[in-house]
Amino acid sequence: MLIDLGLIAFTLGAWTAIGFLGQFFFSMRFIIQWLTSEKARKSVMPVAFWYFSILGGATLLAYAIHQEDPVFIFGQGLGLAIYVRNLILIRRENAAQ
Repeated sequence: MLIDLGLIAFTLGAWTAIGFLGQFFFSMRFIIQWLTSEKARKSVMPVAFWYFSILGGATLLAYAIHQEDPVFIFGQGLGLAIYVRNLILIRRENAAQ
């Protein structure tokens, strides 16, 4: 299906939908962080932020690999390593308590 938004036109195929889904997951991490911070009335980084980072990053990495975009692949690959490392640190801290 061809979608024409005036300044941009694209074909909405399966891989484009996967790319948009990945971007949705990646964006949700900021919404969750914002809502959690508003509830706490201070800046908070919930664990769900890192899980949505991994979900969005992995989906976008798959899309980037399909697109054969080395810049996008490098960025998402490096990001995934950082997100996983943060979850490891959080688990270690929780286990020590």
